[in-house]
Amino acid sequence: MIQLFTRHLYVRIWLAVLAGVAVVTLAAGWAWQIADEQRSAPLPREVVLRDSQDRVIGTGQSLRTNRPGEALEFTITLKDGQNFQMQFGPRPDRAGGPPPWVRPQTGFFWLLGLVGLAVAIGLFPIVRRLTQRLETLQRGVQRWGEGDLSTRVPEEGQDEVADLSKRFNAAAARVETLVRSHKSLLANASHELRSPLTRIRMGLELMGDKPSPGARDEISRNIGELDQLIDEILLSSRLDASEADMGTIETVDLLGLAAEESARTTAELDLVEGTDSNALQVQGVPRLLRRAIRNLLENARRYGAGEIELQLAVQDGMASLRVNDRGPGVPAALRDRIFEPFYRLPGASEREGGVGLGLALVKSIVERHGGSVRCEDRPGGGASFVIALPRKA
Repeated sequence: MIQLFTRHLYVRIWLAVLAGVAVVTLAAGWAWQIADEQRSAPLPREVVLRDSQDRVIGTGQSLRTNRPGEALEFTITLKDGQNFQMQFGPRPDRAGGPPPWVRPQTGFFWLLGLVGLAVAIGLFPIVRRLTQRLETLQRGVQRWGEGDLSTRVPEEGQDEVADLSKRFNAAAARVETLVRSHKSLLANASHELRSPLTRIRMGLELMGDKPSPGARDEISRNIGELDQLIDEILLSSRLDASEADMGTIETVDLLGLAAEESARTTAELDLVEGTDSNALQVQGVPRLLRRAIRNLLENARRYGAGEIELQLAVQDGMASLRVNDRGPGVPAALRDRIFEPFYRLPGASEREGGVGLGLALVKSIVERHGGSVRCEDRPGGGASFVIALPRKA
């Protein structure tokens, strides 16, 4: 029985409200009783004694109060100095008397009981409704803590409990996404790491005592692929953790950055006519933005055919960077999936140098800078990858 009062919140809230009402009612009843006693306290009553000729022959005053159930006594003094006492019997109550809840002696106790009963009946469903939502939230948090990351709680109402439920659901969805992403990253990384390691092992077995230059080159290429894969996995993990410090945010000149990367990959740089170079300045981490541009250019070089063009412009108030190639293009149904970690188009999984994380890193970097990235068809054939970033205010 004691646990019922200490374990359940709705019982404690309900009893606390009842106790508060009881204290208020007792204080009001006590004040009401005092005021009633003062109001009903009888004043001394005078009596005049006259003879048959209506002459005053004596006067007196009452000796006791005149409450119901008490006798009334008078002391009368005649003019010749004689004193008499006159007594009236107790005044009987009216038939049945007033109800007990309006009697001065017991009224406030009845008032306390009636108010307490009304409050108890009226407040219980209200308090129970509130705490039921808290209990639902408690059960949801418990299931989520036990490992069911898909658990969500109802978002009912507009009060603090509803706000807490919304925040829990948002946090749970974020954690579920991160855990799923990390599981997928780990599974795919294990698979991708196995391929170059297997090739290195086979190369070592075939080399014998006198390795050929071709074997050395193959092992060196596979080691470079492993190094690139590990670097991109680490960067992807840090980008997933939004609170991770990725570097100092500063003003970045996209034109200068694009010019450097275009020269490195022999891509053609094109500044759209009428575009002010000062309008291509953004706030960000230079190292990350350089990595995003480089990944797009490397992706175009790897999967495209022929010329690669890097085009800069200002569109819809955003700094726009577009990488165009003349490759096979990307089917419309797969243009969102190619930005998923380790996803590659059918038939492209064995392309040299690709590990399937380049475009996923581009998306993470751009979104971390408040921008967006998309893939479009290029007129005349090929693909066009477009980055849109907020310009410096």
